[in-house]
Amino acid sequence: MKSTIISSLVLSGLLLACGPGDTQQSEENQETQSLTAMDKSKFEKTIDGKPVKLYRLTNKNGMEMTVTNFGARVVELFAPDRNGNFEDVVLGYDNLEDYINHPGSYYGAPIGRYGNRIADAEFTLDGETYELEANNGPNNLHGWPGGYHIVVWDVIEATDQKLAMKYVSADGHGGFPGELTIYMNYFLTDENEFKITYEATTNKPTIVNLTHHSFFNLNGHGEGDVRNHMLELNADKFTPVNEVLIPLGELRPVEGTPMDFTSAHLIGERIDADYEQLQKGGGYDHNWVINREEGNRDTKLVATVWVPENGRKMEVFTDQPGVQVYTGNFMDGTSPSKGDKTYGKRGAICLETQHYPDSPNQPQFPSVTLRPGETYAHECVYKFSVTE
Repeated sequence: MKSTIISSLVLSGLLLACGPGDTQQSEENQETQSLTAMDKSKFEKTIDGKPVKLYRLTNKNGMEMTVTNFGARVVELFAPDRNGNFEDVVLGYDNLEDYINHPGSYYGAPIGRYGNRIADAEFTLDGETYELEANNGPNNLHGWPGGYHIVVWDVIEATDQKLAMKYVSADGHGGFPGELTIYMNYFLTDENEFKITYEATTNKPTIVNLTHHSFFNLNGHGEGDVRNHMLELNADKFTPVNEVLIPLGELRPVEGTPMDFTSAHLIGERIDADYEQLQKGGGYDHNWVINREEGNRDTKLVATVWVPENGRKMEVFTDQPGVQVYTGNFMDGTSPSKGDKTYGKRGAICLETQHYPDSPNQPQFPSVTLRPGETYAHECVYKFSVTE
């Protein structure tokens, strides 16, 4: 475990040992205080003629994040607990090859062109039916193949606190119509926010539903499961699903069910309850309908998760209509991991801000259609703090 207290003492000793003329040495010593355990050389490669590397973001409070532009994946994200101890709270891999060889993990990645499931791997837009690849039973999941988690993003700006990226998805990519141009920014702010902004435009009518798929464990990655995490959601309804996790089309009240997180509950408290929706998902793997007035797109607090034992807390803000909560129900401990940890069942929680699953086939849901001349926009913020 890495501690800000230890880091501060070590850094103070180094600075005292340096004379006024030892500025360069002092800067080099401060650089050694980096929390990252990654070997940058293991992330350097040319793929499809584009350079891939590892980028590091920091803020004034000691938080740190590393990102590879292969799939724009967050590799590490260090957040403090109530005692000032920093831990890496996202799942991932130690090297680029594992990200390439295990594309279905989705660790730390943006998802597109359509996040979540599309029923029977097809949809109709303006009278034309588009067939996709079925990669999740009969359904298409996360825009497969060629999803945005396994392509090289162009880095157009890289600073200590911002990574700006661009990707152009060709017409027909993954079966989706229209050339889609996406600008996505990652920020690590001095308010301890990991902030994501998306903008996208198209040259043909298409569907768009981008989201972010970091797997969070506020105990620290690989440190047990997330049953001990408290969860609260600003959502009075959710979208119940059928046996292959496609929404039934209704917005069902959570009241009186294990899906009710309008007040905080431990994730492990009811996850194994005798409730048909939990049995279908193997746990929580559902879209909650965020409480907001129709047409309101303000960025607002939608979810809060924290660990009572260590005080580490994360709030999620978005301007989207839904949030998919996934509790690592299909993780089995066999995937590679950072630091030879074990990522077992329910070893993480994902909070994916988004439109509802299967929206292209369910016209009663908010529209995901994007037309030429329009701009898709999406903001998601993961804000870290501590509880008493």
